[in-house]
Amino acid sequence: MSQSVPLVEGNAITLDLSAEELDAQRDHITSFIQAVVDDAGADGAVIGLSGGIDSTLTATLAVEALGADSVHGLVMPSDVNTDQNMSDAERVAQWLEIEYDVLDINPIVDAFFEAYPEGVDDQMAAGNVRVRTRAVLNYFVANAESGVVLGTGNRSEAMTGYFTKYGDQAVDCNPIGNLYKRQVRQLASHIGVADDLVEKAPSAEMWEGQTDEEEMGLDYDTLDAVLALHVDGPFSKSATTESLGVPESAIDRVVDLVEQSAHKRSMPPAPATLHR
Repeated sequence: MSQSVPLVEGNAITLDLSAEELDAQRDHITSFIQAVVDDAGADGAVIGLSGGIDSTLTATLAVEALGADSVHGLVMPSDVNTDQNMSDAERVAQWLEIEYDVLDINPIVDAFFEAYPEGVDDQMAAGNVRVRTRAVLNYFVANAESGVVLGTGNRSEAMTGYFTKYGDQAVDCNPIGNLYKRQVRQLASHIGVADDLVEKAPSAEMWEGQTDEEEMGLDYDTLDAVLALHVDGPFSKSATTESLGVPESAIDRVVDLVEQSAHKRSMPPAPATLHR
């Protein structure tokens, strides 16, 4: 992993965690997974494997928490997924020695497209169908096996709404949901995840050629820094701009992502109760 990059020159503020803090996060997350499974009275956990760093880290910590025999991985390719990512997903399952199934979602997705062909050419709508199909399969397997569904979302994605509503956030918990993307990479490297997976360009693969950073218009290190200093932290826009050396437009972009996705982080609204 690259060297630590301070968010503020000459200041101790940084997103990177020390070795001691990484060990504490590892223990904290594995204890959390154990507690979720125990509280649910479940027999284990189901997790969708994409070949990306988020699902790889989550699956690795789940195995530490529950044991390989209690984690079931699902690799769910579609016609827009790269062979490399699907190969990486299987490689992770084999490395962790967990049971896994490869479930081709194309026939299911095609059934949706045939039912409503008017939406097929809408790239976002069609991509969301793929993500939501995987969520249904995650729960189908989890229900059948008395398991919980582990989400793979991180803090950066949750805050900016970079997920599909009732799709990849249709889960029972998000074990790494307290970590910014940079910290996800750092913890994964710390616990021995292969370097090529740690450094891989993130992609939700909702459509062919998609990458997270291109769609958001920001690299994750910049996004994380703005979130930590300005959205989560006390820095003003001007102080954040000066500290990070980024234009105000980058700050505005992050704030817009957070504000426009607020509905994704809330229960569906209902009218207030009328009292007679």
